[in-house]
Amino acid sequence: MTSSTLSWQELIPDAQYLAPLFSQGLSSSASGVESLQPRLLNAIDQLDLNPVQPLLLIKLEEHPTNVKALAQIVEQRLPVKTVDQWAYHSPATNQFQLEKLASQETRSAVYYADWIESDQLFGYLTEQQGSWTPELGLLHKANGGTLILSVHCLLSQPLMWLRLKNFISEQRIAWSSPDPRRPISIHIPDYPLSVKLVLVGSRESLAEFSENEPVLHANAIYTEIEDTAEITTDQQVIDWASWVASQAQALALPPPDVGFMLRLAREASRYTNEQQRFPINPTWLHKQLGAAYAAGQTLTESSLSEALAQQEWRESYLPDTLQRDLAAPHSLLETDGERIGQINGLSVLDLPGHPRPWGEPARISCLVHYGDGEINDVERKAELSGNIHAKGMMIIEAWLMAELELEQQLPFTASMVFEQSYAEVDGDSASLAELAVLISALSLKPLQQSFAVTGSVDQFGNVQPVGGLNEKIEGFFSLCSQQGLTGKQGVILPERNCCHLSLSDEVIEAVKHQQFHLWPVSTVDQALELLMSLPWVTANDDESLLGIIQQRIDEAQQPVKAEGGFFSPSRWLNWLKRD
Repeated sequence: MTSSTLSWQELIPDAQYLAPLFSQGLSSSASGVESLQPRLLNAIDQLDLNPVQPLLLIKLEEHPTNVKALAQIVEQRLPVKTVDQWAYHSPATNQFQLEKLASQETRSAVYYADWIESDQLFGYLTEQQGSWTPELGLLHKANGGTLILSVHCLLSQPLMWLRLKNFISEQRIAWSSPDPRRPISIHIPDYPLSVKLVLVGSRESLAEFSENEPVLHANAIYTEIEDTAEITTDQQVIDWASWVASQAQALALPPPDVGFMLRLAREASRYTNEQQRFPINPTWLHKQLGAAYAAGQTLTESSLSEALAQQEWRESYLPDTLQRDLAAPHSLLETDGERIGQINGLSVLDLPGHPRPWGEPARISCLVHYGDGEINDVERKAELSGNIHAKGMMIIEAWLMAELELEQQLPFTASMVFEQSYAEVDGDSASLAELAVLISALSLKPLQQSFAVTGSVDQFGNVQPVGGLNEKIEGFFSLCSQQGLTGKQGVILPERNCCHLSLSDEVIEAVKHQQFHLWPVSTVDQALELLMSLPWVTANDDESLLGIIQQRIDEAQQPVKAEGGFFSPSRWLNWLKRD
């Protein structure tokens, strides 16, 4: 074997390293946002210090939880300063004077709304028995501070946006009649305005804002809320734990313990598909905190594990149904034995409306016969594959031609297909499996059916990382479990994907007891030797897959001397065979 299997400890984030750092973070009083959102903090500082630019644009998914969390960060970040306060005084009915209250040192107020109407934003006038009363809006309350609004909300109400833009530009709020047909008969002084405006929205909303307001967009301060953070230093681990603890406290939940944090780290790396990258999205975290508390009234490892198990069970009706079909007698998938020109590939299904993707093994087969050297992609010809899959097929063909060093066309034609597949196939993550099954068909050497293979291949024979790795491995493990674990089954995966692993408890236990295995490979040569127990190339060509294929090519290209002269039946049968 050219590659060793992964240990079970490598299938999840390093608990031994994380535990003491999590303990420090949970005991800290910091919010933990300092090293997790550096771009955001810098943008808030710029908004506060810049005297001529009152607008900050932030790319943020417009969810109330995200907007509220942003408001908390802005409020904590802004320094204490002297803020002018104003109030209306009415010495007589329908007579109003604006009075400046005593300035005081206070933390700048931060107000936010994910959706707001015009009256809520600008205030309104009420009339009762001929007496008018001004009711202050959110913009008045945010005066001297910061106002966070939704870009989508403003774009949906263009007149409100025009008024807001005009008020901020003129630094005053003017009152208008609630009925445009009846102007107000009294005078109410304009309200002085000094406010910093933060507009948040999705990339699509910000793109629309850029089209409508190109000058404002070009001159505004811009940043993006990061959904994930690379956790590579001790301080970042501590800050992430502090952030989790602060969010739990804000939700009035019990404090999480270290066990909870370790289980959360596994779910976090699974969410990001990287062991050293965790989500810093409040919406995602609140979902985990709420589910764990509902399961056990505490934030512990057991409560979160139970919550995640319940969630998976609730959402797994469709995946379980399809997995049962794959293991049924009418399915030709095999997890034991040897076959020529047949291999277990891995794919991921992600259906619209379903909350989670899942892995689905697929049988890939290849047949070879004498021909003009074409590698026929049946999926492509049937219009059931995308351009990326076609690209992968062309890459493996180029690699094979370069390795064979042929002076003329390959004398074999190959036909490759995803068996029992009736939906579109795309992506290049099956190119390593497709190359292996092609080599098997050309060399007439069998492939181990106890393996499943995933990985992309480049033109130099390097195995490249792919997406959906956890789901793919768990999908094949489920099939093996239903057909019976033999201790020989496992998945061949790209070595560069090892940092993306965060697998289920069932897979980890099976790996721990050597009932299931994971073999990382970095080159095509390593994968082929694992699958066929023969090296791709050696000094003695007779003992290598490359040598065997070259020998078959030489035999196919040699002219056949048929007995019996020109009219011999064997001579014409050979010609027909070649056609």
